[in-house]
Amino acid sequence: MAHAYEKDEVLKIINSVIEKVGKDGEMSKESIYHELAELQKIIEETRQGIGSSGANDITDTHIPTATDELDAVIDATAEATGSIMDACEAIEDKAAEVGGEAGEAIANHITKIYEACSFQDITGQRISKVVGALKSIETKVGALMDVLSKKVPGALRSGDDTPEQENDGLLNGPQLPGGGVTQEDIDKLLEEF
Repeated sequence: MAHAYEKDEVLKIINSVIEKVGKDGEMSKESIYHELAELQKIIEETRQGIGSSGANDITDTHIPTATDELDAVIDATAEATGSIMDACEAIEDKAAEVGGEAGEAIANHITKIYEACSFQDITGQRISKVVGALKSIETKVGALMDVLSKKVPGALRSGDDTPEQENDGLLNGPQLPGGGVTQEDIDKLLEEF
């Protein structure tokens, strides 16, 4: 495994070269070449380390999936909140028919439900901000990866071969529309038995 150079080590090498070059004739060309070769090695190892980290997966897979999932959360909570509000309106109508203390108590509880449903608007706004931040990160990482791919051709590869990702396909949870197995698919499978 390549040695991970710290910022201080790199600065030490650079300062050493500058210092030795600054002192007339004290450093041979061979010594300068050796120090610069060491610096070049550090830079190459750093580039390759970044390139082999599977960073393209961030812009190609992870961020788009995360933003799609968060958008789906916003849609699902909005839909659920709409259903809750519709049910509350129906209950409110019945409470008015009941009247009296019971009707008033029901109406008070319905008001509390309406107030609690304001979470959807707040969470939707917060999730939208997160989606915006993720898209900004995606753009910046993509630009960085473009620069690195030009500097180190072939060094950027997908991180799909990492062991922790081996079972990720089994852990998908709720699917985005059009992305999962449909009830029709399940029915066909069961009919085959």
